Amino acid sequence: MPAYKSKTLATWSALLLGSFGLHRFYLYGPRDLLAWLHPWPTLLGLYGVQRMGELGQDDRLSWLLMPILGLMLVNAMICGIVYGLTPDATWNARHNPGLPARASGWPNIIGVIACLMFGGICLMTTIAFSAQRYFETQVEAAQAISQ
Repeated sequence: MPAYKSKTLATWSALLLGSFGLHRFYLYGPRDLLAWLHPWPTLLGLYGVQRMGELGQDDRLSWLLMPILGLMLVNAMICGIVYGLTPDATWNARHNPGLPARASGWPNIIGVIACLMFGGICLMTTIAFSAQRYFETQVEAAQAISQ
């Protein structure tokens, strides 16, 4: 008999380690291909953060890699929001067929709120960082042409 898949646990695993695919491993097991694809872009983004710390803000490779981390974090937060807002009946039919239904409570809602807050922060930071870097390169190119 399959184990019960908790909606609250799926939401919180997406919040805490979703960028590494923990929520997908929890729901679909170790044979899920998408779960195995999550860690690689996240690690690339973390490498970009490390490069920027070591080489400074002028490192162009870190400009490319850091937004990937932001997008992976946003993706995980969206998954947490979708999991948490799925109606209990739909969740139980999809992930717990044949098992007795359980209602989710306030911990699930708090997880959704945390995913929404952290996801919004990550998305706005990623957009601001990418736009700043884009416009800085445009100004540098314009200054090089005018000289």
